[in-house]
Amino acid sequence: MILKCHALTVTPVVTYSVKEGTLDHLTIGQVAKEAGVHKETIRYYQGLGLVTEPRKPMGSVRRYGPETVARLRFIKRAQELGFTLQEVGRLLQLDDGQSCAATRALAEDKLTVIRERIADLNRMRRMLEGLVRECERGGRPRGCAIIRTLSADRPRHR
Repeated sequence: MILKCHALTVTPVVTYSVKEGTLDHLTIGQVAKEAGVHKETIRYYQGLGLVTEPRKPMGSVRRYGPETVARLRFIKRAQELGFTLQEVGRLLQLDDGQSCAATRALAEDKLTVIRERIADLNRMRRMLEGLVRECERGGRPRGCAIIRTLSADRPRHR
């Protein structure tokens, strides 16, 4: 699958496809296995409206087609990129081939959140590195620098 957005062509690192005719009429358990999710996850996604629930024939079980497996794989990949289920729902709504700008805006927003998270993680890393270095020096008469720092009274941010 190749995604086109104006003049930009993006080939995904991982593609998910289902061969026609190979996964017709699957039970929910078979779909779960093919997509790498639990049956309860499929039911949860159905409740959220991310995956449609096929009708149940009288005296039989629901049967799913290959589009359900493909959709579940799409959802998983979007989650791996950090999108929430609400954002995944929006991406699924934009899957009409005409909404590249809106899709890009969602991706840019997610990228901003990820950059902020990375900055927070770097701040935490620097703080812990400093505490570990202080602890390595040893010989502190007032106990462990790490425990002392974690136990210190600090004003709460409001």
